[in-house]
Amino acid sequence: MSFDSSVFSKKALDEAHKRIQPYIHRTPTLTSSAINKMAGCEIVFKCENFQKIGAFKMRGGANVILQLTDAQKQNGVVTHSSGNHAQAVARGAQLNNIPSYIVMPSNAPKVKVKAVEGYGGKITFCEPTQEARVIVAEEIEKETGATFIHPYNNENIILGQATVAKEFFEKHNDLNLLITPIGGGGLLSGSILSRNYYSPNCQIYGSEPEGANGAELSIKQSKLTIHPNPTSIADGLLASLGDITFSVIQHQIEEVLLVSENEIKSAMRLIWERMKIVVEPSSAVPLAAILKNKTLFKNKKVGVIVTGGNVDLGQLPF
Repeated sequence: MSFDSSVFSKKALDEAHKRIQPYIHRTPTLTSSAINKMAGCEIVFKCENFQKIGAFKMRGGANVILQLTDAQKQNGVVTHSSGNHAQAVARGAQLNNIPSYIVMPSNAPKVKVKAVEGYGGKITFCEPTQEARVIVAEEIEKETGATFIHPYNNENIILGQATVAKEFFEKHNDLNLLITPIGGGGLLSGSILSRNYYSPNCQIYGSEPEGANGAELSIKQSKLTIHPNPTSIADGLLASLGDITFSVIQHQIEEVLLVSENEIKSAMRLIWERMKIVVEPSSAVPLAAILKNKTLFKNKKVGVIVTGGNVDLGQLPF
């Protein structure tokens, strides 16, 4: 699939942002002089851990649900997710009084499972593989007639996620670089779109765990590549790119930077200690990448999207 710029027009992005306003917070940006000194650059953190449901995923989920037809709403929605997208769909469905069917891997973080249950999502657990998620979701879709909402490989999901960077650029129009984590690529794709319209001189970087580097492999091989067995403490980044997200990312990103598990844990701890905010492991991956590649970011103004704060406090890695 090639990148379709007509679907992702500035008008479509602006309309998505306006549409989801009642469902989201305009999240704050924070800085830390201590972290800046360690990194050798000026970092601005866009804190989606303060977003409704505790993650940026509320934006994309709301954007899709708000465009369902009355007939689709009657049968509800179905998705598969390890956590944050699941919460977004369940909460969006609850606010619109429609049923939601959520397929979650058996090893999903308990804090995210409890949240989905609290939002009224009907959970079906599956084996912790991408194949199992898809099969179970398809079965539910056939049984219920529910509309499937892909966690990231969906144009309206991407447009919703793009509003994070849109807000970021509206507040900080002088960023030299913007870096996000990469799972399925919805946030990174959306960030690229917003950059194109609102801050065309800003360079975009992605960051991934070494054990879940599907995006890096895809870009290096110039074809969509599915990681056979992604593993990382960053549970939100275990998905592989989809054909839509890959088509957006492939030629519009500077580089994907990889970090180790220890580097993720150290960066996560640093954010907790220095900034006094709760972030999940996936959110710490961009900072880990900056600290690992100081020469690349030296003396630059760098935007970091903090993707979420839904962490199991009984399972902290430090």
